[in-house]
Amino acid sequence: MTTNDDLRITDMQELPSPQEVTASIPASDKALETTRTSRKAIQSILRGTDDRLIVVVGPCSIHDPEAAMDYARRLAPLRDELGGQLEIIMRLYFEKPRTIGGWKGLINDPGMDETYRIHDGLMTARKLCQDINDLGLPIGTEFLDANTPQYISDLMAWAAIGARTTESQIHREMASGLSCPVGFKNGTKGNLQIAIDAVRSAARPHHFMAMSKTGRAAIAATKGNPDCHIILRGGGGTNYDEVSVDMACADLEKDGVRAQIMIDASHANSGKDPAKQPLVLDNIAGQMAKGDQRITGVMIESHLVAGRQDLGKGPLTYGQSITDGCIGWEDTVDVLHSLAQAVASRRSVPVRQAG
Repeated sequence: MTTNDDLRITDMQELPSPQEVTASIPASDKALETTRTSRKAIQSILRGTDDRLIVVVGPCSIHDPEAAMDYARRLAPLRDELGGQLEIIMRLYFEKPRTIGGWKGLINDPGMDETYRIHDGLMTARKLCQDINDLGLPIGTEFLDANTPQYISDLMAWAAIGARTTESQIHREMASGLSCPVGFKNGTKGNLQIAIDAVRSAARPHHFMAMSKTGRAAIAATKGNPDCHIILRGGGGTNYDEVSVDMACADLEKDGVRAQIMIDASHANSGKDPAKQPLVLDNIAGQMAKGDQRITGVMIESHLVAGRQDLGKGPLTYGQSITDGCIGWEDTVDVLHSLAQAVASRRSVPVRQAG
């Protein structure tokens, strides 16, 4: 008997359902409360009733759970110390988009050895989400695969849709059903309109094919997500400066979207040079100190050790990124204090209007 399908599939393994993974690693009451409290705080900032700054900070990607917990234990006290000015969320990225090839993240290949033990990756990711939230430190991630949220979204305070997927209908539909606020990045070439369109689309109800908690194919019906916003990450140049912020906010208002932005200090805004992130953040802090209320958040790529390293070239340096380069811990502490001071300064001047 001949067949016309699966001609290029070499193997198929069933994964545990989201329900099974969640039952194996249940969320504690404290972890769930950490997530709920931070979601409410982010919503208040996005809606203009809280004048603090959302700060999503942490490694470009998670490859070593031990180092991730080490980082989290250092960041948690800073969240408490600077909580009057900053809503600090740890960046906990488990999936990495790839244009052609490369390591796709901890969920896809947790052993970093091309064994693709996705079942282990899902368990490791959920355990980290639980343990970090248990510290009282909320987390945020980029959702790449549309099935991933069913395994870990109950523990996410915030989520991003990346530059390569902001224009995807699947990701806009997914965001419309997520329980947390979601940031959409402008395109890799700098196109901002696709992010604005994504925010508008995700705010609407949708019906689409999805995976249920039991692992079955289902039809998802969503209410729409009103807590979406854009993220300026550069592309074809930088877009974190005052003029770029003015232009972005004018475009948002033209399309009937609240004029508020988050700025990614890394990626094209830093020219892929992690050492430039503090310079970008210094510029952003200067805008805020002059009274700009439209900047509601920043993203920072940071790890215990500055820079980056390659897989397969000897033993890995503990606490250093294997994807994009990051600033080190000491610089992270400095920029967080600087941003907190900028928020304090912003409170003392009149609200800056768009244009």
